[in-house]
Parts: sequence; structure tokens; C-alpha cells
Amino acid sequence: MTAGAPVSRLDTLGRGRLASTFVELCRIESPSRHERACAERVRSELAALALEVEEDDAGAHTGSDCGNLLARIPAHPQAGTAPSGRSVMLCAHLDTVPLGAPVEPVLVDGGWENAGEGILGADNKAAVAVLLTLARHITAHGAPVDVELLFTVAEEISLAGSLAFDASRLRSDFGFVFDHATPIGEVIVSSPTHFRIDARLRGAAAHAGIQPEQGRSAILAASRAIASMRLGRLDAQTTANIGTVAGGSAINVVPETCVLSGEVRSLVPEAAERVVAEMVDRVHEAANLPDCDCDVDISVQRTFAGYNLSTADEPVRVAFAALSECGYRPEAVRSGGGSDANALIAQGFPTVNLANGTERPHEPGERVSVAALEGMFDVALALLGHAAAPVAGAAR
Repeated sequence: MTAGAPVSRLDTLGRGRLASTFVELCRIESPSRHERACAERVRSELAALALEVEEDDAGAHTGSDCGNLLARIPAHPQAGTAPSGRSVMLCAHLDTVPLGAPVEPVLVDGGWENAGEGILGADNKAAVAVLLTLARHITAHGAPVDVELLFTVAEEISLAGSLAFDASRLRSDFGFVFDHATPIGEVIVSSPTHFRIDARLRGAAAHAGIQPEQGRSAILAASRAIASMRLGRLDAQTTANIGTVAGGSAINVVPETCVLSGEVRSLVPEAAERVVAEMVDRVHEAANLPDCDCDVDISVQRTFAGYNLSTADEPVRVAFAALSECGYRPEAVRSGGGSDANALIAQGFPTVNLANGTERPHEPGERVSVAALEGMFDVALALLGHAAAPVAGAAR
């Protein structure tokens, strides 16, 4: 993905502080809806730089113990140059998926990993560490644009935090999110529309050994429904999945209830809607089978909308220019994943999601290389320079 051998703009002290900040953040457990401790660490770092931090009421909407944090750093360009009058937003999320075990980051072959069995939390602590390091850098050395730093909560729960954030509070021309676990250089120009499906099936309980004929198994109905669904990658744009199934009370009781939850994603919204309708039909059909005969309650929610960006859009062109300057080969990519960019774009705020170089997210083997951490910082800094003036040829 690199066009050359990128050399970090951070000095030795800066590289050390970036690494130590990342390690400290990873040690702070912040699974979705429990981000307060991590948020307070971020707040204290920014307060030490004399930056005011605003917290919104997203916690009340998401069930989190914390809201989204927003801080602003005014432009302070080098001597002899005037402020550009422009502003750029940079975003990272504070939460992680459940860790599974305590985190103790260790360096292995030039990359950070968890010494234990749980995930590392580089998604998205790597980006949080980069933004804090950037804040220290530009408060000391200046920047040609105003900078807004947004730290969201509950991103791992279908973008709940950013969906609850009021994007009209932002003063920036556009923004960037660092939340795609692929090599630095990828620019996400397309992201899917996402639907959540929850179904509760209700049959009748009975003793499984004495009178099973009088029972109606909700688990049997659910299994018939799932077996009849098209799941996995359905085509180049669309995926479907049943992620959780729960039901029953004991091995000697015909299960009266079963609950299943799943999702559908597609870069083509109409395709997602068709697959959702098909999955709902499969649940009803299975529930109505003679040997199942269950009642069904189904809810469908469009959790976030997809988007398609043009390489002519100014923030995309700024991203390409910044990546090229830092020695990376930019590549426009269509992704099956969602990010806070989806929620912000849906509110009309132009946002681009950039690859952050992390590897194997949500897995015990999650890691991020030292080079990727430093490269992410370099790209973030370069974004500010290229955003200072409209990029030639960009659509406004």
C-alpha cells in the first residue's frame, strides 16, 4: 500500500509519548456503554493543554455512562502566514467490543499486541492516541486550520453515539474518521446501509419426556427459519447474518421461547431491504409449519444509512493528497463496514473514513504496528495542511 518508505514527522520524544499514550488507553477498559474512565483520561489530557471539552447528552440516548466529547483547537499558523479561516474535524471512538480478558500491551515484532487472551482494543484506541498526540503537537507548533476533535461513545453498538450527536454543533468544513482496520492508504468511499432484525418466537412448554406432543418448540421453529435463509456474502454488495440465538429453559422442557437477532448490510439500499423482507418471510414460514406452530414478534430497524462518495469530493481529494505526501499510495475502497462517518454523513456533514493500519479487529490476535501508529499521526497532520486551502478540482 505504500509508495515509498514513510518517515515519521514525530521526534523521538513524540514517538515515545504516542506509544505510552496508546498503551495507557488500552489498559483502560471501555466496552460500549462503559466509556467514562477512558473519556476522563481524554478530558484530562486535553484540559492539560488548556482546551475546553464539551460533553453532550448522548449517554441518555445510548445507555452509556458518558456522552460524546468535543474539543476545539484554534488555528495558529507559522509566523508570517495568516490563518486559512477553515476548520477540520477529526474523529475517533472511545469504546471497544468486550475485551474478554485484561489488557497488557506488549511489543511483538514491531507491533503492539495483548499479552493476555483478550483483544487489544486498538479499535479505536489507536486513533484516540493519535488524536491526543496531534493535539499536543499542534498546540505547541500550530496548525493552519481550526481543528475539532470528536470522541464518540457506543460506536460498536451500531454507531449509537454518533447517531445521537448533533452534527450542527460542528463548525468544520468537513471531517475525517480513522476507523477502518486495513493498511493505511485506503480511503473508504462507499459504506453499506445496515438493518437489524430481532425475532421472538413463542410456542408452548411441555415435559420433553412425558408429553412432548403437547409442546411446540420455539427453538425448532427458529432453526427451521435460519436453515432456510440465505446467509453470508450474498453478492459483492450484500451480506446477511444471524448473530445470536437464545431460548429454552432446561433439557427436559420443550422450549417455549426463542429469540434470534441478525443483520443485513448492502451497498445498495434496495437490495438490503429485499433481503430483510426475505428473512422476515422465512421466520413466519417456519413458525407456521405444522410441527412448529409458533407465534412470532419481529422488529426491523435501519440502524444506519450507507453512503457513496466521489473522488472529486474535496475531503476525498484532501485525503489522497495527505496520504501521498506521507508516502502512501491512496486507494478508493468500497467497504462492508460502518463507522461514525455513516452517522455524520447522514446528518449532512461531509466525512471520510480512513484506514488506520490496525489488524484483526475484535479478535484476541488484534494488533497495530508501531509504524502504523506513527503513520496515522503523520497522515492526520498532513490532512490539516492540505485542508487549509480548497484542493484544485474539488467539488464544493
